[in-house]
Amino acid sequence: MIKQDLIHRVVERTGLPRTKAESAVDAIFEAMKRALGQSDRIELRGFGVFNVKPRKTGVGRNPRTGAEVSIAPGKAVRFKPGKELHLID
Repeated sequence: MIKQDLIHRVVERTGLPRTKAESAVDAIFEAMKRALGQSDRIELRGFGVFNVKPRKTGVGRNPRTGAEVSIAPGKAVRFKPGKELHLID
């Protein structure tokens, strides 16, 4: 599913014009980006939790040359699905 699919579903479910649905989806994504940029936790009940976790310094390899490359410490977004999101095989 891509962003356009989400917009289409919003249009179908709400009857909003496509431009307003697109603005709504964009506003949600922008709010999420801003919150994660400030290392805030996003909890969507029934869906899951987005957290920002520190990433350790490490050593990787360039797959073409095999040369070692240092990986700087940083932050990564992690997602933990909620109970209702776990899919049954």
